[in-house]
Amino acid sequence: MEILNIVWFVLIVVLFTGFFILEGFDYGVGMLLIGKNDYERSMLIRAIGPIWDGNEVWMITAGGAMFAAFPHVYATMFSTFYLALFLMLLALILRGVAFELRTKYPASDWRKTWDYAIIFGSLLPAILWGVAMANLLQGLPINDKMHYLGNFFDLLTPYPIIAGLAFAAVFLYHGAAFLMLKLSDESMLLELKRKGVQFGIIALILYIVFFAATGFSTNVTKSLIWYTPFVIGAICLLISINSYKLGRQIPAFIFSTLSIVGITIGMFTGLFPNLMVSNLNQDWSLTIYNAASTPHTLAIMTGAALVLVPIVLVYQGWTYKIFKERITPNDLKH
Repeated sequence: MEILNIVWFVLIVVLFTGFFILEGFDYGVGMLLIGKNDYERSMLIRAIGPIWDGNEVWMITAGGAMFAAFPHVYATMFSTFYLALFLMLLALILRGVAFELRTKYPASDWRKTWDYAIIFGSLLPAILWGVAMANLLQGLPINDKMHYLGNFFDLLTPYPIIAGLAFAAVFLYHGAAFLMLKLSDESMLLELKRKGVQFGIIALILYIVFFAATGFSTNVTKSLIWYTPFVIGAICLLISINSYKLGRQIPAFIFSTLSIVGITIGMFTGLFPNLMVSNLNQDWSLTIYNAASTPHTLAIMTGAALVLVPIVLVYQGWTYKIFKERITPNDLKH
């Protein structure tokens, strides 16, 4: 049934949207460790300490859904982005280890080393996700056997690099908006408010540049349906920055979140019904139809998703409810 192919395309969009929202502010907080002293870095890390690993579940779930629903896409995508994904995995492993090891030895150099590992492990994946998504939109040299014919450096053309910088900038600002809800130290909040507006303006500029470059550098569907999510995302980002400047912390974070929703939906809307576009021959593109599992498999998976996805949402929501309070200096003693 073709409807199940569309359902699973929508579900994958939802999973990637959730991942970019939740892991986005994780990456942003990690990048914001740059230039901070030990106390400030510890406060920032404490803000995401109980939730960062739970946020990564969305990436694993999205990858699992891709493998089960569209196995040909999974195989081609992971071979296409093999080195990029290896670098991303290496950065994420280093980042996860750093969270655990930074407090295991009291020396300041030890903590600083692992803090820089967190910065690296946050910045590199943020850029690589933008590079990967832009290459999907731009198209790749995929032949009739669903094999990628290029190499890693073919992925690093100007448009994907712009996308990588835009993703990193939006995540950085998203992290700043999240921290405004979590920190209690007045001096840190004042500095974050001042710098956060600057981060937001940079993110908005790169967002618009990425949007314009997408129109010129790709063959995505040029329709109102494609333009609308991107435009709404840009408007939401602008509203968020203004709210941030006025000290309206909750609206700033909500509209920052909606801007990520807009850019993610815009990218996948531009792809539909493709999942990987071949720039050698459009007929060789991997779509939600020619790269999907059998209807029977999709039906079974739909039943499983109806049961398991709500469970994931419930425990994720429960986690955020438990750790909703602002971080204080006393929390660093525990």
